[in-house]
Amino acid sequence: MSEWKKIRLGDVCRTNADTYLPKEKWDFVNYLDTGNITNNTIDSIQFIELKNMKLPSRAKRKVKKDSIIYSTVRPNQRHFGIIKSQPENFLVSTGFVVIDVDNNALNADFLYYLLTQNTLVDALQAIAEQSTSAYPAIKPSDIENLEIEIPDLATQKKISDILSSLDRKIAKNAEINKNLEQQAKAVFKSWFVDFEPFGGVQPSEMQFIPLQELCKVVTKGTTPTTLGKSFTSSGINFIKAESILDNHSIDSSKFAFVDEETNALLKRSVIKANDIIFTIAGTLGRFAMVDNSVLPANTNQAVAIIRPDEAKITPAYLYSFFIGNWHNEYYSKRIQQAVQANLSLTTIKSLPIAVLNNTTMSNYDKLVSPLFALMKNNEEENRRLSKLRDVLLPMLMSGEIDVSNIEL
Repeated sequence: MSEWKKIRLGDVCRTNADTYLPKEKWDFVNYLDTGNITNNTIDSIQFIELKNMKLPSRAKRKVKKDSIIYSTVRPNQRHFGIIKSQPENFLVSTGFVVIDVDNNALNADFLYYLLTQNTLVDALQAIAEQSTSAYPAIKPSDIENLEIEIPDLATQKKISDILSSLDRKIAKNAEINKNLEQQAKAVFKSWFVDFEPFGGVQPSEMQFIPLQELCKVVTKGTTPTTLGKSFTSSGINFIKAESILDNHSIDSSKFAFVDEETNALLKRSVIKANDIIFTIAGTLGRFAMVDNSVLPANTNQAVAIIRPDEAKITPAYLYSFFIGNWHNEYYSKRIQQAVQANLSLTTIKSLPIAVLNNTTMSNYDKLVSPLFALMKNNEEENRRLSKLRDVLLPMLMSGEIDVSNIEL
């Protein structure tokens, strides 16, 4: 078994080594802000044409292959990643600390996994909460001053390869789901925009029924603290808006928890399989279909629960209207502006849904249901793989699991 030695991280890496200067006069920038990456998954990159737009003041940090980017604000929100490829003229926010390792001493992937294990994230969050800034934040020096134990480079690589193999499968499943979603969108457009199965003409039988009339339940949740209750460290899953991702999956790592007594008090918002959950406050319009893998679960007032009446409409049929972005224009015109943007339940309930006769809807359902089933299977596999990785991570990083005899 390899011997592990203690090092100061700043002795084997550099932070914020390269900065963009205006004199470089790029024509455009591809910019990544801190909120657009979570757990090494990028939601979006902003393209900025500098002839027409001003570069954000925080768009300064340059990165290279294997740079680790780590948000300095609220580390527990997990806005971090490791760069494996990048678009041309790529800059990241100064809200990240950019970490580049000395490859003669440290494997970048090994360090990324070490920095993202829960114990170290919690330690950095504790440091952030002691800061004097307006919000919990760490400094580059807080990372540089970390003392960590590392094995030899060969062992570091073997450990990172084990963890990377899980992450590659997770990424592959996510890519497959993107393709499946595009197929579902194409089917929806064919039927309800181009009317191809009906000779290119809207069928006379098509009716537009308010969402509420097609559902058993359209409601929203409640925050436990309004009832004098608190969140717990484990128990019933409590799905907050940030748990619902842009790719329509549900991130269990962002769940809070309530006990069974609190869940019973919040019975109006107990979530069931095949419910569609939809964010109605803050970041609007993220949605997902619930399956048994995240149950039992509850939610708060920022999330609407839409439960189809299966005597009238199947969950897959209704969900396809959200996948097909049927709701976008209707809801966007009805957003209420307050402290934060929100959609009322009245607006959610009033969305007109195109309904056909039972035979025609059944034929459509047979096209989209298998696509959604495959997507759910991939999401569930990714949750299992993520849990396995999270169990293995601290054991591998501490040397508890000896990898010396593992062949990869």
